[in-house]
Amino acid sequence: MPQQRPFAQVDVFTAQPYLGNPLAVVLDGAGVSDEAMQAFARWTNLSETTFLLPPTAEAAAQGADYQVRIFTPGLELPFAGHPTLGSCHAWLEAGGKPKNTKRIVQQCQGGLVQICRDGTRLAFAAPTLQRKNPSPGLLAQVAAALGLKAAQVVAAQTLSNGTDWMGILLDDRQTVLQLQPDHLALKHLGVKVGVASMPAATTQHGVASEMEVRAFAPMEGIQEDPVSGSLNGSLAQWLIEDEYMPKKYVVAQGTCVQREGRVHIEQDSNGQVWVGGDTVTCIRGTAAL
Repeated sequence: MPQQRPFAQVDVFTAQPYLGNPLAVVLDGAGVSDEAMQAFARWTNLSETTFLLPPTAEAAAQGADYQVRIFTPGLELPFAGHPTLGSCHAWLEAGGKPKNTKRIVQQCQGGLVQICRDGTRLAFAAPTLQRKNPSPGLLAQVAAALGLKAAQVVAAQTLSNGTDWMGILLDDRQTVLQLQPDHLALKHLGVKVGVASMPAATTQHGVASEMEVRAFAPMEGIQEDPVSGSLNGSLAQWLIEDEYMPKKYVVAQGTCVQREGRVHIEQDSNGQVWVGGDTVTCIRGTAAL
């Protein structure tokens, strides 16, 4: 028999409701089966839906404050960025008390994730990145599916930080904004693709952005992700290390799907990249699960 469980829908990477990336959060996922979690995520039809649980004993001993399970409409993810910030926002708003006042520690299938607070803005420590050059053949196929010419591609990497992306750096912002991907072709290639522009400042609502990003994940049932934290975290680690971007910058994402997401990137003195953004609750209630 389903029970009523506390529920919130949070908008992530925006301080203004309905301009970021929405996240469905079930605040008490105890006793919900994996199949029911996946079915609910398929029903919400958002890019991700999360379920909060107490941390495992092992994770709690390492400082974890809560555990999160992250589902797309099609599968479970070991880690994702906007669900990390949105889940933490909902957990804190529901009265969650972190063990450490300076850090919140989230357990997910990808491991423990550190989250810090700067006023009301949250930021997560980007997980360790593994990257390599993509195969020329696959890159050519992806570029063709995106409608790109070879001269428009500045650099490309296969990126993995708990979720896998092909990252492609393009020559300018307009190239990114004018893309009209063949989503079926991308789905058949079996890759998630994140495209980013070379630096060029733009301003909306008083927040300057140095980079435009778009994310395509049709293989997960998401043609275009409005704003992706995991992608921006892996892009930042690559682009800062290879000196395409400075150690601190702001990303605009969601422009082509009528959103105005802003992702705040900063590499600290220890080399850790932090991925931050504003969060706001849009819906509070219960869900029958």
